[in-house]
Amino acid sequence: MRWLRRGARRSDAWQGCRTSTPSHAIVARSWSALALGVFLALLVAARSLTAAAQADLAAERARMVATIEAHAKQASIALGRDSIAPEILKVVGDVPRHEFVPDRVRGDAYADRPLPIGYGQTVSQPFIVALMTDLLRVRPGDVVLEVGTGSGYQAAVLAHLARRVYTIEIVPALADSAAARLQRLGYGNVATRSGDGYYGWEEAEPFDGIIVTAAASQIPPPLIRQLKPGGRMVIPLGAPFALQHLVLVERNADDGRVTTKQLLPVSFVPLTSGSRQR
Repeated sequence: MRWLRRGARRSDAWQGCRTSTPSHAIVARSWSALALGVFLALLVAARSLTAAAQADLAAERARMVATIEAHAKQASIALGRDSIAPEILKVVGDVPRHEFVPDRVRGDAYADRPLPIGYGQTVSQPFIVALMTDLLRVRPGDVVLEVGTGSGYQAAVLAHLARRVYTIEIVPALADSAAARLQRLGYGNVATRSGDGYYGWEEAEPFDGIIVTAAASQIPPPLIRQLKPGGRMVIPLGAPFALQHLVLVERNADDGRVTTKQLLPVSFVPLTSGSRQR
């Protein structure tokens, strides 16, 4: 019988452990590779879905812009022209309107009609937004006031065209949500406030343009005072839930004289105002 030196077999056994890979390590690496593969596959799929979704939204916006152009031609008699300025159409085609409507109506975000945003308020029909913006003739250095922030959509459109936009909303919850939304989307040149828009925004006057997105029974005198000579105001006038007309207000650059021009029938929610007197 041949004797081994004491400890040789044990030494060989331990040496084997040092030179071979345990089965559980192999399984762990296999699972890691599988998990990485699944993650990469999901990432590619998510990117494909995102790209497809963005393409769908772009197509919807393009259809919306085409509808706006068609409406402008139909309203040419009332407006005296049959088109919306190309820069306005581009902005309306770029702004993500689906970000400015509640989830329950997001599927209709690019339909050419007003949509409810809560508290009895609506986001205006895209054609009306484009038309009112066009009538304001906003220039890059202008400071513009909006009365009736709503969801912030009109303010976002104006922000692409003006140097600074001030917007007031009388419903505090809407003012807060619009402010957060505009900030999240990067509209740093928009200042928001919760308050009574009938009285304008004295600290920021005078304004090159004023846009009112709710129907008033008359043009608020404080807004006329805050309109810069040579400036324009676009406002719907008329009784609540009755015949209303979109009106263009111009303040003469030389003598400050105010003129108005009735354009076309519209339908807006009423302008809500408090009881403060001036």
